[in-house]
Amino acid sequence: MSRIAGDKTNKAGQNVGQGIRSGSTHSTRGTGAVTLDDVAKLAGVSPITVSRALNYPNKVAAKTLEKINQAIARTGYVPNLLAGGLASKRSRLIAAIVPSIANSVYAETIKYFSEELRGSGYQVLLGESGFSEEQEEALISAVLSRRPDGIFLTGVNHSIACRRLLLAAKIPVVETWDISPSPLDVAIGFSHEQIGSSVARFLWSKGYRRIGIISATDHRAQVRQRAFIETLRGLGLSEVAVSPVPMPTSFKLGRDGLARLLDNGFAQGAVFCSSDTLAQGALAEAQSRGLSIPDQLAIIGFGDQPYAAHTFPSLTSVHFDRATIGRKAAIAILARINGEHVAENVIDVGYEIIERQSC
Repeated sequence: MSRIAGDKTNKAGQNVGQGIRSGSTHSTRGTGAVTLDDVAKLAGVSPITVSRALNYPNKVAAKTLEKINQAIARTGYVPNLLAGGLASKRSRLIAAIVPSIANSVYAETIKYFSEELRGSGYQVLLGESGFSEEQEEALISAVLSRRPDGIFLTGVNHSIACRRLLLAAKIPVVETWDISPSPLDVAIGFSHEQIGSSVARFLWSKGYRRIGIISATDHRAQVRQRAFIETLRGLGLSEVAVSPVPMPTSFKLGRDGLARLLDNGFAQGAVFCSSDTLAQGALAEAQSRGLSIPDQLAIIGFGDQPYAAHTFPSLTSVHFDRATIGRKAAIAILARINGEHVAENVIDVGYEIIERQSC
């Protein structure tokens, strides 16, 4: 087999350049990653020409550019976008951290976020915090070492150390799924406090006077719960039945949460669930006990997932526009990266209670 790239020696005189041969698409193991010099040798051009082709392809002759691209394809070379020799110091990566990749409401938001960014040549690096501030902090520390051009976060509550890292990074940050009068940079979402209060008033207006809540323990769910209970107390309801469930929520936890309420004597009322997943489980538990919905028990969820309109009975839920959150977050990050003025740094996308058969 004929050799294409000549051998090189390191400072100790050891042979280190036996990686690229005719028919090979990558360096042999132990020789390190394919370099720009390797591509240049295979293409028969100088390293400066390869660098120019990567940064300014329109300034390289078509035949030369074709040879370089073929060499890149054969070697599997991936440019180091952070290298000092390249013109652009942008990584073309945006880091996105969500509480759970298994929850479709977060996945859907990231889908629209990613689609908007892709059109501008950016890719999304996804991390999962598991609803933990400590894990979020560890993830942010890790992704900042990769020099992303911006960061997408879920929520506005972060550890002190996490906020310090983000502020010191001096890159665009968009906090989503919540709003704050003092965001790190840009916040796009809705008020969980207002949602809790609105659901309480909705159930009260429907005539329910025995009301409970099945709620997860994450911060945003707890904000909704507090506002829900406080509003009901203000309306004259002295006692609200509470059934807490751990994170992440699941169908089973919804069944378990309602079972606790019913076993403790809750009846003839309405239950607010902190997610549609919990609400779906609650529906199943109620039906397994022969309860008529909504005549004997009304159930309302949160998130308005695609299946909410198709459960039996169909699920009343709180709707918010995940597509708008994802797209606006991407637009805001791109604007900040390009040094453009962002007219609003707090964007409230609002919410709506979608009334269906379960309530």
